[in-house]
Amino acid sequence: MLNLPNALALLRILLAPLLFWIIINETLFVKNGYHVTWNYYFASLIFIIASATDFFDGFIAREWNQKTLSGAILDPLADKMITIAAFLGLMVIGSASAWAIYIIIIRELFITGIRTVAVAEGLDIKASMAGKVKTVFQMIAIGFLLMHWPFANALLWLSVMLTIYSATEYLWSFKKALKKDEI
Repeated sequence: MLNLPNALALLRILLAPLLFWIIINETLFVKNGYHVTWNYYFASLIFIIASATDFFDGFIAREWNQKTLSGAILDPLADKMITIAAFLGLMVIGSASAWAIYIIIIRELFITGIRTVAVAEGLDIKASMAGKVKTVFQMIAIGFLLMHWPFANALLWLSVMLTIYSATEYLWSFKKALKKDEI
């Protein structure tokens, strides 16, 4: 069912390859006589728009009672697609550690798979506070990395640590939900 929250998630899915393409084409604006920082600005703008749709699709779904099964699957998938597009693009241009990106991507794919199984099984595993903090730190790290600001790599590694912590917390919640469902 296509409602506004699901349309916003689909917009994020469409923005992901565009973001990746802009990041890896650093000379896009330089070829047209602009400074390379315009590439950073444009990539950051796309990422900000995508991040805003992430907030609003969840808010609208809850407030307007438009939660759907497809939305429960699309939203986290869209989140992962936009963050993976940004992180991979940043890795390709040498602005982010390959190991940090590898750890983040593996965690995101693994947890998305588990979340999809949970939704299919009718298990309700809410995003934890650690997961939300992890997401915020990943977004901040991406923003700093896109703009080539100081402390970007420190923020990236902090988000890696939060990524690992939130994964263990999520796995624990999933295990508890499975045991509870078996009873």
